[in-house]
Amino acid sequence: MKNIPSVDLSDFLSGDSKRKEKFIKEIGEAYEEIGFVALKGHFLSDELTDSLYNEVKSFFELPEEIKESYEIDGIGGQRGYTSFGKESAKGKKEGDLKEFWHFGQEVIGNDKLKAEYPKNVYVNEIPNFNKTGMEAYKMLEKTAIYVLRALALYIGLDEQYFDQYVTNGNSILRPIHYPPIQGEPKGAVRAAAHGDINLITLLMGASASGLEVQNKQGAWIPVTALPEQLVINVGDMLERLTNNKLRSTIHRVVNPPREEWGKPRYSIPFFTHPISEMSLNCLPECISKTHPKAYEDITAGEFLNERLRELGLLK
Repeated sequence: MKNIPSVDLSDFLSGDSKRKEKFIKEIGEAYEEIGFVALKGHFLSDELTDSLYNEVKSFFELPEEIKESYEIDGIGGQRGYTSFGKESAKGKKEGDLKEFWHFGQEVIGNDKLKAEYPKNVYVNEIPNFNKTGMEAYKMLEKTAIYVLRALALYIGLDEQYFDQYVTNGNSILRPIHYPPIQGEPKGAVRAAAHGDINLITLLMGASASGLEVQNKQGAWIPVTALPEQLVINVGDMLERLTNNKLRSTIHRVVNPPREEWGKPRYSIPFFTHPISEMSLNCLPECISKTHPKAYEDITAGEFLNERLRELGLLK
């Protein structure tokens, strides 16, 4: 496999049972094999994508002291700004060569969850930044729900199994800026090899190449997608829930060739998180004599906090 498989969500949404079955089979088998797909037919328009990138670039061009005024202590970087080099991959001492922002869930109709999640941080200097970010958030969340419906059917669950957990879930939209590289990085890369924490990740087209995924043989494959496609991968929560049936594949963002060090890179992943009470106990449908239960019982909230501590974002 030289690249990741491509799938079309419009097959699932078509109302044609054969096309729906085709999509379920294609995405399920891709997630068993490589853990990544390129998806078209989603709900995020080109216009909204372009608008969000313009807003994000405007934010990261603000003076450092203004950006740092939006860095909130004590919440593990879950909302607002996280400054350059603060986050590192699990097991890495060097901080990744990036700064980023977090938009989070705007809870509707659940006061308990509204109190649990940190409030979103509003940027005064860029009037449309938050509005555009949250519009994109909702379209990516809607796409994620339909992808998870397909995966529920592939696993053998009710189609809407994940809806109750992802609706009002603790999902994060993360615009990332990888600044130009100024000098020889001492062991640091733009994003060191890692698996994502969450259920699935939806990545809007990045502004430069660099994303690579590790296949079953241990080789690194460059991930390429068309501008209109989202790259969607399995996270550790879904791998755990499915007892390793669906794969959370290790991936990284490598530094560009030296002649391209002067170029910044932007990318905007949407990390689909469930509500914290969701059980990540291995599903009975994914346990057998040949695949015994591989993980201890845990909730999504417990797992997230454990991982945020490992990443250095929570003390």
